Amino acid sequence: NHFSRMVKALILVLLLAAALGMKGVDVSTYVDTFSCLSNNGYRFAIPRGYCSYGAVDSNAQKNIDNANNAGMSFVDTYFFPCVRCGNPASQAQQFLNSVSGYNRVWLDIERYDWSGDQTSNRNFITTLANTLSNGGANIGIYTNYYNWQSIVGLDWTGMSQYPLWYAHYDGNPSFSDFRSFGGWSQPYMKQYKGSTTVCSAGVDLNYMEDQQFPQYSYLPTYIFCQ
Repeated sequence: NHFSRMVKALILVLLLAAALGMKGVDVSTYVDTFSCLSNNGYRFAIPRGYCSYGAVDSNAQKNIDNANNAGMSFVDTYFFPCVRCGNPASQAQQFLNSVSGYNRVWLDIERYDWSGDQTSNRNFITTLANTLSNGGANIGIYTNYYNWQSIVGLDWTGMSQYPLWYAHYDGNPSFSDFRSFGGWSQPYMKQYKGSTTVCSAGVDLNYMEDQQFPQYSYLPTYIFCQ
């Protein structure tokens, strides 16, 4: 019957999604070709929302709006904090007051301008995350094994309640290379290739597995028709 065919079709699409995962891009410059990116199989976008020099990215809202209008399955943003500027709560509040329309904000924790004092770094990250979370934002952490080791220490698990987006430029859209650190036993997303060009846009390429998809808005809608 019709319902049985509909269920079988849905299962088939979900199994296909499980096998292939989902690819997306992150961007740090203005992009107006998200429709082209979507048509080329990139289903999510993560524009930069805050810059390492201590200001909201002037392209953040435009990129988020462009990606949403292009029909991306979901749109996140990332926050590159200014450590030397201090006052992480103020930086977080500035972002909250200026940027909207995203699913999650990823805190970019990589070796750039961090203190040599890991306790100080931990406190900075905690304040930043708490301020954003208390302001209503969903939080995630972007880093990798070596950045985390250098900045806060591999044994610090203070952010492990949040999903992990890790960087490893091996060109492999899978989690087969992942090793645990910081309290994370599995990742949420992987940045597997950096600084490439797709649809005339400078992008990094990312991968996530089916169980992590925030939504299935990219599934064919005919499955649900009566």
